[in-house]
Order: sequence, then C-alpha cells, then structure tokens
Amino acid sequence: MTYYYQLGNIPHKRHTQFRQPDGSLYHEELIGNRGFSGIQSLLYHLHPPTRVQKIVWSKPVEIAYEEAGPLRHRHLRTQTVARGGDAIAARVPLLGNADVCISIARPTESMQYWYRFAHGDEILFVHEGSGVLESQYGILHYKSGDYLVIPTGVLWRILPDAGIEQRMLVVEAWGHIEPPQRYLNQYGQFLETAPYCERDIRPPEELITHDEQGEFEVRVKARDGITRYLYNYHPLDVVGWDGHLWPFAFNIEDFEPITGRIHQPPPVHQTFAGSGFVLCSFVPRLFDYHPLAIPAPYNHSNVDSDEVIYYVEGQFMSRKGIEPGSITVHPSGLPHGPHPGMYEGSIGKERTDELAVMIDSFRPLKLTRQTAQLEDKDYPYSWTNRLLA
Repeated sequence: MTYYYQLGNIPHKRHTQFRQPDGSLYHEELIGNRGFSGIQSLLYHLHPPTRVQKIVWSKPVEIAYEEAGPLRHRHLRTQTVARGGDAIAARVPLLGNADVCISIARPTESMQYWYRFAHGDEILFVHEGSGVLESQYGILHYKSGDYLVIPTGVLWRILPDAGIEQRMLVVEAWGHIEPPQRYLNQYGQFLETAPYCERDIRPPEELITHDEQGEFEVRVKARDGITRYLYNYHPLDVVGWDGHLWPFAFNIEDFEPITGRIHQPPPVHQTFAGSGFVLCSFVPRLFDYHPLAIPAPYNHSNVDSDEVIYYVEGQFMSRKGIEPGSITVHPSGLPHGPHPGMYEGSIGKERTDELAVMIDSFRPLKLTRQTAQLEDKDYPYSWTNRLLA
C-alpha cells in the first residue's frame, strides 16, 4: 500500500536482535516487490517461515479457452453460476490473457488452508457477503462492496460468515495492483483531487499470533501449478510487522465520483492500475449539468483495449436487459454505445444510481469454455430496436 502501518511488537531498529521471552531470536522476514526497490514490510515470526515438513505438487486444472471465432460483443449472465466450495475452489474463470484472469466465485465454505498467488496481486470484489480475510498481517472483516486487495507474498484465506450469501468478482493479476499514479504526489500521499484517500483504506484490524503445533497447509499457485506446503506449526505466527505492503479493503461506496458540465470519460472512474489493465468504479452520481448535456455515454471504439463491465446493482443508464451479476464484454476493434432509446432518454435526467466495476485490458481477452452456458446469444444484435422492444 502507499503508506506506513504497524501492528504488534517490533524492534527499534531493522535487522537487529529481537528476542523472544525464552531468549531465542524472533525470525525476521522481508516481503517486498520489485526486488528491494519497491514497497515492503518486515514481519517477525516465532518460527522460521522456511521450515517446511513436506512438499506436494498438484497441477491445477488448466483454463480451457474458446476456439477463435467471429469478433462480437458479449453478455454473460453470471447469476446462475453454481454455489459451493471455498473461495479458491469456487472460482469459475471467465476471461483471461497473459496479464489478468477474471473469475466469478460463490463460496459456501471456509478455506481450511492458506493460499498465495506467487506471480502477482489479486482483487476480490465482494458483490454479496461478509466474513473475514485472515492473513499473517492479521484479520480484516469484509462486507458487500469491498475491494479486497491482496499483494503477492501474503498468505491468506477467506472465512465467510455462516449463512450469508457470498458472491465475488475475482481479478488475478500477473503483476502489481496500485492506485493510479496521477492520484499521488511525489511522496506517495493521495492528492486533494483524488477520488479516494488514506482514510478510505482499511488495513488489517487485529494481529492474532498463533503458536499451535500440528499439520498446517499452505498452497502456492505458481508456474502453472499449485504446490502444497505442510508445516508442523501454525503459519500465522507473526508477533509484529510494519511497512507499506499489506492487504487492505476499500469499499466502492467510498469512491467519490468526478462529475462535470458534459459527459466525463471512463478514466475519471479509475480506481486501480494493474500491469496491462485498469479497474474502474461506476457509482451513484449527479449527471452532467450543461443545459444541453446528454448524460448517457456516446458511441466509442475501444481501439487499444477490451472493455469488461460487471454490473452490481441499480439502473444502468446505457443498457437494457442487464441484471445484477451481468458481465458485458466489448472487444477492441468494434464500436459500442448506448442501446436504442437510452441516449435520447437520458436527456434531462439528474442522476444515476448504477453500481458497476469496469476492467479495461490492453491485450485481447479470451473467453473460457465455461462462458458458453452463461452467454446471451442475442446480445451482439441488441442495438436493433426489434430485439429490445
């Protein structure tokens, strides 16, 4: 993250003796990105984090993509995605490329292990649900509307609240996810012009140090497989940490929209920047206030990006036939815009109550074979009045 935080007990100086009550040393671990030149945190363990008892390789099911076909707009109805499993097993991958994989998950169970994606950061957008994100940095309660941003290097698991429906949009990045650079000053502080700031970001709330013995499993996804590491001590044995790299929550309702006299382009909604993609939040906001303004977006061609929009709730000013959980995919190379009647119909309206997440990928996205059962086959023709009547 962009600012310093600390939980638990740490020594006065880095890389100096820090002793346990029995006189032995705590075991220092640095977790950082971009070698030693990026953001980092120092964690202090009861046991060496390298002390593995057993290593088991289990190759995951590879993502099967659709065969190439005609370029067309897509509408995926994800309401029918099956519930079941934990937050990893429940993932249904829908779109992906070398930079990002986008999935839907509807977990019903707590994870009985801890997990880490070794090649990049992840965002879990909580469409529905509540529970706890547990990591070696502490516990963090989540709720509907939260973006859970998990840097690579973090061991984590999701513990859903019992009896609460869970639905998540998952963004797995091959690289790092950060606030847009234009929101920050040279010191990393959010600018006055940024649509959110440090006050809106929720770090881990409480550090709970575990010292149990037994068999504990950590799964690491890396190099086209998942490796299972078994330890004879609890992996969340951290007594203190400090630094700039830690998991956090940011709620979409804390994103303050930027509005203007005429229609504002999508970059004003940008929330995070990834390697090869950006993520934006569309939130309730006042419409444009020029006396001749047309609030609905104009037709546009995505020359350099594929546009993916996940619809959360509300009335969507430019779309018909959309429901919560819908995903539209507008690929580069084709123009798209508001459905018939929506452009003219937006004139004179004062506000929108839509809530949506947009992901723009700068490399073409491929659809997985799981999308075949979710696709609205008529969507490419939905700009004709006949189909929308």
